[in-house]
Amino acid sequence: MKDLKSSGTGISWLILMAWRDLRSNAGKLFLFMSSIIIGIAALVAIQSFGNNLTASIDLQSRALMGADYVIDSNHPANEEVVRIMDSLGGPDSREINFASMVVFPKRSSSKLVQVVGTEQGFPFYGELETDPPAAARDYLVNSSALVDATVMLQQNLRPGDSIKVGNISLPIEGALKAVPGRSALSSSVAPAVFIPYDKITQTGLLQRGSRLEYKYYFVAKAGQDLEVLYEAIDHRLDAEGADLDTHLDESRRLGRRYNNFGKFLNIVAFIALLLGCVGIASAVHVYIQGKLKSIAVLKCLGASRRQTFKIFLIQVAGLGAVGGFLGTLLGVGLQIAAPVLLEEYLPVEVDVSLSFPAISLGLILGVLMSIAFALIPLMRTWYVSPLSVLRVQAENESRTGKAQLAVLGLIFLFLVLLARQILGSWEYAFFFILSLVVSFSLLYWVARILMWTVRRYFPEQLGFAIRQSLLNLFRPQNQTSVLLLSVGVGAFLISTLFFSRDILLSKVALGNDENSPNIILLDVQTDQVNAVENTINENKVPVLSNVPIVTMRVDEINGRSVNEIRNDTTSNIGRWVLNHEFRVTYRDSLIPSETIISGEWIGNSEKREVIPISVAENFASDARVEVGDRVTFNVQGVRIPTEIASIREVDWGRIQLNFSVLFPKGVLEDAPKFHVVSTRTGGDESSAILQRELVSKYPNVSIIDLRQILSLLEGILEKIGLVIRFMALLSILTGIIVLIGAVRTSKYQRIRESVLLRTLGAKNSQLLRISFYEYAFLGVLGSLTGILLSLVGSFLLARFVFEEPFVPSAEPFLILLPLLTLLVIAIGMLNSRSVLNSPPLQILRSENR
Repeated sequence: MKDLKSSGTGISWLILMAWRDLRSNAGKLFLFMSSIIIGIAALVAIQSFGNNLTASIDLQSRALMGADYVIDSNHPANEEVVRIMDSLGGPDSREINFASMVVFPKRSSSKLVQVVGTEQGFPFYGELETDPPAAARDYLVNSSALVDATVMLQQNLRPGDSIKVGNISLPIEGALKAVPGRSALSSSVAPAVFIPYDKITQTGLLQRGSRLEYKYYFVAKAGQDLEVLYEAIDHRLDAEGADLDTHLDESRRLGRRYNNFGKFLNIVAFIALLLGCVGIASAVHVYIQGKLKSIAVLKCLGASRRQTFKIFLIQVAGLGAVGGFLGTLLGVGLQIAAPVLLEEYLPVEVDVSLSFPAISLGLILGVLMSIAFALIPLMRTWYVSPLSVLRVQAENESRTGKAQLAVLGLIFLFLVLLARQILGSWEYAFFFILSLVVSFSLLYWVARILMWTVRRYFPEQLGFAIRQSLLNLFRPQNQTSVLLLSVGVGAFLISTLFFSRDILLSKVALGNDENSPNIILLDVQTDQVNAVENTINENKVPVLSNVPIVTMRVDEINGRSVNEIRNDTTSNIGRWVLNHEFRVTYRDSLIPSETIISGEWIGNSEKREVIPISVAENFASDARVEVGDRVTFNVQGVRIPTEIASIREVDWGRIQLNFSVLFPKGVLEDAPKFHVVSTRTGGDESSAILQRELVSKYPNVSIIDLRQILSLLEGILEKIGLVIRFMALLSILTGIIVLIGAVRTSKYQRIRESVLLRTLGAKNSQLLRISFYEYAFLGVLGSLTGILLSLVGSFLLARFVFEEPFVPSAEPFLILLPLLTLLVIAIGMLNSRSVLNSPPLQILRSENR
């Protein structure tokens, strides 16, 4: 009889053997398939949605802007800007917009809105969606207003009701449902009110210091190259304090903004994918453990190492292909649901279509992931001896050590390549994978240290069940390392979500003490300050602050004029520093959000010729200046020479007034300025009364209710949190699969131990207690280790990324720790059930067949 080596077996025989074995063991590879499907589904869904969003932004970029290109500025166009626009044929439409309080006489209420004055023609692409539809064109003809649809609903308004904007009242033509380029999110922050352009000056709101934006819309001429146009006139407009934006810029800008959000979700999906990879390795390890005797029989019949290895490799690759296909189908289904869930936060209507790059990636990864992470357990088939049929033979670790290192190196390279494909940066990918390797290594060494500690300081005085459970932690083929790794990684990821949420909420949280403002009044003119403060005091609420603000521009930096610097192609000074209209204040002391990091704070000018100022570190970095350098500012034609006396670190995340440039007292008191006044009201009713009185007396003053903003931000975080929690759910499901596989890994060893203990007279109740204590110990230690690692990582995240103080949440310790521990115990006890329900003789016979 010929053996298998000499029988001419080819690939068809290997495939047939793989199929026959798989057909009878399909249920055992359920964990394998689940790990692939969930990981691939998460990745394909996010990749496909991101590709759809990018394509939609590119296709709808003109509609996002409403024109081909726009010239905008914070002040009316001067002679040079008008000359440039005339050379382009003149603007096709104009717009002025600004934030202001408006009054609804029907409800005797007011609200902060974005007032937009437009001319006929806008938008040239896309359309204003209104109710009734005719209102989109009739409001210009009838000198009426379009009011945001949500505001109409909140205020119970109808077409024909009136709205007061500054000094004028206008009838409401209709509800404004959608505007090109404005998402529901931006409308929630500052809902739009559209009025005719020629009514803007009649409002009386165009005052000195008001934050105005002037826009001039253009439709491109036939064959006009917008990239060439940008290169030709943008620098000329910059020199005049204006800016040119084309629809191509809008597409790139929105693409970058939502690409960052996509990158975050990609990281979460990538982690779910990694957990799936761990699940693959665990499931194949369990499967191969049960096939060692079958492999030995094949080798007794003459099968070579290569043949037995290929049989199981074909199985893994085939299952990977099927799992990748099913995961891709599920991912496409999730992709279809994503635009519905995120619709109100997107600037465009996303056209859902099949993303073949994402689908191809999912299908290919199904096979590659399976092979890469199954290689280490599959290597055991290579070293199985035919003698294993007759006796149990320990695996020769020294023979597999070098091969395992080589495989681990290949896996690391595979992960880096995969991370590069998903995250888009070699450096980011390398360090991301390296950080994960470090985290996994820490969890592994915690397990090794635990086993050494238990062995070194074994508690002999404890009861039998506890002592036996501790002995199981370092017995041969123990599962301590695998379980701690599985549980620890899951706890690490989930608790990081808890801690990150707290960091984000802390950045928008308002103080509850009596000195924390919740009402901010903007654009208070100098001649109104006393009257505004009196009105506040008459309502029995305090004036917490009165901050004067002066607008100015940079004129010179170290003796070089801004025009000279602009024309210097070698200059690395940030363009925004040269073009920005700075709003600065003056005071004699610092506030809690400011810290001097270089130089000395000087709070009084003491009639110096060169004024000592303090600048924020972002200004110093972009302007390329240090302590002692000179900067000359222009305050409406008056040049003020200054010297940088100090550089400050500013916590821009705090909801309070922070400034890039800070003057001492004694310099700007007589300069044209406006004021920002803050107060704190006790409740909704007192706040509403105060706001109505202020708006009726001072229509130019804009009022910001910080409580409304906080409520909005918390709502946004909650919606984003739903997306994060959904991705976390995928990670948790994958983690549970990994956990089940890790527990099943030791099933065969436990069978033998249980037989011996029951033969010696141990009762089922004692065996249950042993399992309970062991899994409880592993669950607590694994969860606690993961949470503590997350605590350290979140602290670093808060300190170096968010730059916020870190106050850890107790939820991971109070909720996650016990839940994960109970999950580990439940899975472990279910794993022991089949052993406990079978008589020892039956198990001994099954083990020796």
